[in-house]
Amino acid sequence: MKEFLNKKNKIAIVGVSANPEKWGYKIFIKLKSLGFSVYPINPKHKSIEGNPCYPSLKDLPEKPDVVITVVPPKVTEQIVKQCAELGIKRVWMQPGSESKKATGFCKKHNIQVIYNACFVVDGLNL
Repeated sequence: MKEFLNKKNKIAIVGVSANPEKWGYKIFIKLKSLGFSVYPINPKHKSIEGNPCYPSLKDLPEKPDVVITVVPPKVTEQIVKQCAELGIKRVWMQPGSESKKATGFCKKHNIQVIYNACFVVDGLNL
């Protein structure tokens, strides 16, 4: 888990929301406040809190070290395929975004995966 939490990591959050009540927003703001290099991803938004928001992983200016999914399981299943195509080796699936298909794909393609744990609550509070 420690390799996911390294402050040198570039982190992409798929499913960032502009709604402060949503976990995608809370995770993004928390990681930014802690000094992480974070890229918000959501095709519905141009920016979040003044930060450019990207439509997809392939649109990022650099490859992230970690992808956090805060989306429905069916979307996560597509995201992990993109991660494999782009050579991204770490995926953290927020509770509710995981599926057996997505976790199985990660394991089959040598992508480190964490699920059934919240990045902020379980990861950052270690």
